[in-house]
Amino acid sequence: MTNQAPEISFPNLGLEIYRLPKEAFTIAGFSIYWYSIFIVLGVAAGALLAVAEAKRIGQNPEIYMDFLFYVLITSLIGARLYYVVFSWDNYKDNLLKIFAFREGGLAIYGGVIAALLTAIIYTRIKKLEFWKFADVCGPCLVMGQAIGRWGNFFNREVFGHYTDSLLAMRYLKDTVSVIPPSVLENIVIENGSQYIQVQPTFLYESLWNLFVFFILTWLKRHKKMDGEVILGYFFGYGIGRFIIEGIRTDQLPLFGTGLPVSQVLSAVLVIGSAAVFAMRRHRGNEKNISPRS
Repeated sequence: MTNQAPEISFPNLGLEIYRLPKEAFTIAGFSIYWYSIFIVLGVAAGALLAVAEAKRIGQNPEIYMDFLFYVLITSLIGARLYYVVFSWDNYKDNLLKIFAFREGGLAIYGGVIAALLTAIIYTRIKKLEFWKFADVCGPCLVMGQAIGRWGNFFNREVFGHYTDSLLAMRYLKDTVSVIPPSVLENIVIENGSQYIQVQPTFLYESLWNLFVFFILTWLKRHKKMDGEVILGYFFGYGIGRFIIEGIRTDQLPLFGTGLPVSQVLSAVLVIGSAAVFAMRRHRGNEKNISPRS
């Protein structure tokens, strides 16, 4: 038995991880982080799901691979802009920091908004049915998010306030870059080592996203109109994110309100997707559902 203090543990589950580096490996002196690897894995999983679904409903899979090329670029830009806009004080005195992607600072909602706009433009240019196209993308997106969240685990970020619940998670204090004061007030000392003990909100969101994925997988085979799946994504993801955002300690505030902007946006998504669903049903779009979808 080693005397080394575990870097991460789930004390109420009896789980201990003694070493979990943020860096996976280096290539020619360039560090590759686990965060990046999980993002890539999430994208790859989403792409495979899109190809499989396109084949199932008789579409050309190359359409989605072509779209992937554009959406990766726009989503990265959108995720960065969202973060920068709502944490402007960190960048206003040094604008070059906006381009320092390796220092962190990407927000999923920014990427989702950019992806949605890209899909709208892409389907118009390619003369594709937007709702049918978006229905294929919905489950792919939420699966990618479920996988990508594990990058936050390796980065020691996206956690909540102190808890002693069953899933309470401890990080060795010296391995965490940013620790809010509320968490520092509840430092845990074990065998001479200092730990923060927090809610693993990255895990909550990953599990919730998997749940939404399975719901959408069922829904895509039983939908009554095109658009139900992507609207289900916005509704389901929005509910989970609204709840989880209230637990997190790294919230981005909405200008001058103190409200978490992602929590506000989540509420808008839930209400908006439900309203659009009701309007489309009211207009009788269930008669326009595409064969084999």
